[in-house]
Amino acid sequence: MTVIRIGARHEAYEGKGLFFDGQTAAARKATLRIDEGEAALSITLPDAETPRLWPLREIRQVRDQAGGDMMVLRPRLQTTERLVLTAPEDQRILRARAPELTRRPPVEGKRRLALWGTGAVAAVAAMIFLLIPFLADNLAGLLPPAGKRALGETVLEDVRVAFNQTGLDPLPLCESPDGTAALDAMGARLFPDPVTEAELTVHVLDHEMVNAFALPGGIVVLMRGLLEAAESADEVAAVYAHEVGHVVARDPSRIALRTVGSTGVLGLLLGDFAGGAAVLFLTNRLIQADYTQEAEAAADAFATRALIAADVAPDALADFFERLRDEYGEAPGVVQYFLSHPSFEDRIAAARAAREDRAFVPVLSEEAWAALESICEDTEGGA
Repeated sequence: MTVIRIGARHEAYEGKGLFFDGQTAAARKATLRIDEGEAALSITLPDAETPRLWPLREIRQVRDQAGGDMMVLRPRLQTTERLVLTAPEDQRILRARAPELTRRPPVEGKRRLALWGTGAVAAVAAMIFLLIPFLADNLAGLLPPAGKRALGETVLEDVRVAFNQTGLDPLPLCESPDGTAALDAMGARLFPDPVTEAELTVHVLDHEMVNAFALPGGIVVLMRGLLEAAESADEVAAVYAHEVGHVVARDPSRIALRTVGSTGVLGLLLGDFAGGAAVLFLTNRLIQADYTQEAEAAADAFATRALIAADVAPDALADFFERLRDEYGEAPGVVQYFLSHPSFEDRIAAARAAREDRAFVPVLSEEAWAALESICEDTEGGA
């Protein structure tokens, strides 16, 4: 079983190999020859009338995933048939006679693959940016109140754990009796009648971030940093009313549904994208919700109406935003919730324009405001 090269000619070669047809697991012994006229490897099987011809230029080597002592071959355009050479001499001859043995085969149907790939990306984009938002907007009002409440409470618990940088226990909620009574009085002044399908619940979270957010199920969270940054109860009331505006418009439920839908699509594409990662992603989306300009304008308008109806100065929100902007600028993490929303200057101007030429009554007395400011002082681990 040798090949003798004389000039450009080769003596006859005959070798042995194991042939797999790709249809069954059986290995069939094959006799190998090189057909000089066809410039092909001739593969003769015991039960075949005619040999298979693999053009030498089209033979490709497949990586041996086992011991590395075998040579596994395949034809360029056939991915199921395999030929295994175990004899070192046979391997040497094929390396010498198959000039493109280790070359990658050209990709067939590139245009078709590109079209399919483009179509797939477009379909996923349409689902995430068009279909899922459309369905979320329409389903937000159909979710049962109990389900939305359970989701909101779950996310709140996750927020409390995620924001506690000193341990794994949930960050405490501020619940001093006098401060809680002041917060309840503010809510009663702003919203004497029910405005949501679920009972409105407002918490103060013992964290220094200047932030506030709304969750599904009628839950509003104000952070201690917000109370510390505010100079009056009216400013807190304006933020309070703004977040209730998001609750009334079901914005948190829309974001939750959009996030869950998008996470499901990404999970199908990327693999495991569920469990803890999905919960953290949803939590982040809700506490740093980047609502649309229309949603923000609607929540601002709702807050303005609520403040005027409660005889509270409607431009308190503008005072708060303006002072934060002047004091902190664009500092990330300090006022990122307030300064990340779109049309910030327009929102300040709109709040200023709502001011009426009459006297308003502060939402809380000075004593109640002092109690609300110190609501976290009696909390375990509080400021």
